Amino acid sequence: MTEVVLYVVGFIISLVLALVLTPFVIKLAYKVGAIDKPNHRKVHTRIMPRLGGLGIYAAFIGAYFVIKPFIPDGLLRNYDTNLINAMLAGGSIIIVIGALDDRFELSAKVKLLGQIIAACVVVLGFGVKIDLLNIPFGEAMQPIASWISIPLTILWIVGVTNAINLIDGLDGLAAGVSAIAIGTIMVMAAIMGFAPVILLSVLLLGGIIGFLAYNFHPAKIFMGDTGSLFLGFSLATLSMLGFKQVTIVSFLTPLLIIGVPLSDTFFAIVRRWVNKKPIFAPDKGHLHHCLRELGYSHRKTVLIIYAIATFFGICAILQSTIVQSTAANWITFAVILVLVFVLQIGAELIGIVDKSRRPVLSFIQRVLMRTEQSRSK
Repeated sequence: MTEVVLYVVGFIISLVLALVLTPFVIKLAYKVGAIDKPNHRKVHTRIMPRLGGLGIYAAFIGAYFVIKPFIPDGLLRNYDTNLINAMLAGGSIIIVIGALDDRFELSAKVKLLGQIIAACVVVLGFGVKIDLLNIPFGEAMQPIASWISIPLTILWIVGVTNAINLIDGLDGLAAGVSAIAIGTIMVMAAIMGFAPVILLSVLLLGGIIGFLAYNFHPAKIFMGDTGSLFLGFSLATLSMLGFKQVTIVSFLTPLLIIGVPLSDTFFAIVRRWVNKKPIFAPDKGHLHHCLRELGYSHRKTVLIIYAIATFFGICAILQSTIVQSTAANWITFAVILVLVFVLQIGAELIGIVDKSRRPVLSFIQRVLMRTEQSRSK
């Protein structure tokens, strides 16, 4: 079986498994009491089953073991197989933590501990860690010591895992954004010829798209923490695996791939700090909440965020194809400045931090007014 055929067959198997298994997950969620009840902070108005992430996970795992015997000799080295096993082992731990939370609503500390354990399994159990770092305006990737790389990798995995969890507020939102990010990783891995990441990305995409048939508005099931934590963990691991050995990829690329959840998480932290609220306290100030308040429908809000995520993905692909040089470093620096400016303007326009505080827009307005006054004189 050729590589392309393998990927296509794996995608189809994962897609079909998700379509077939998700209805059983819906029944299971009701049976065990893994349900989400509406409240003042949530958008839905009726009791909804959670545990949807089990459908994605089962499709992903099932498809992998179905095609595993047909993987051509030489496609995956021992090192590549180790990366896959790290993803499967850590992801299984995350699924257990998420499923328990969907049923029993675990405390934030317990969930965080489970995520750290899963990250430690990947890093310490399988030796997968960030050991090369691209320093802006440096000549090449620089190796970093283990005492730095190990906590840095764990922090990355835990941080991205929670970032996806925070944007899971509308039907199909987290799943769609994750699919776009994983699709971006798949394209970049294909450009670089990194087989294990292509394979894992294809299988995950099949499971997510199959699940979206039941999760897009109006949803029949929520992915719950089972799904959001698993997809966050998968994104964190894949974005790290795909680029850890490639010297031409800028430090900015993995951040662009998951730009939507990371920026939303950053603004959430700033918002809660400005309003003197606990960082982990839930609120209705996330990107999707702000867009809904501007009058956009449920579906339009999700599609707008899909478009933003796609924009970030395209930027990541373009960024990764730039050959590392002094000029490329300046391009990277310029991209950072433009993106930061655009994000800040967008945040102020929709009021994602504070609707009454618009420092950059106020500054621009004052400059324009003074310019107009100068011309009138």
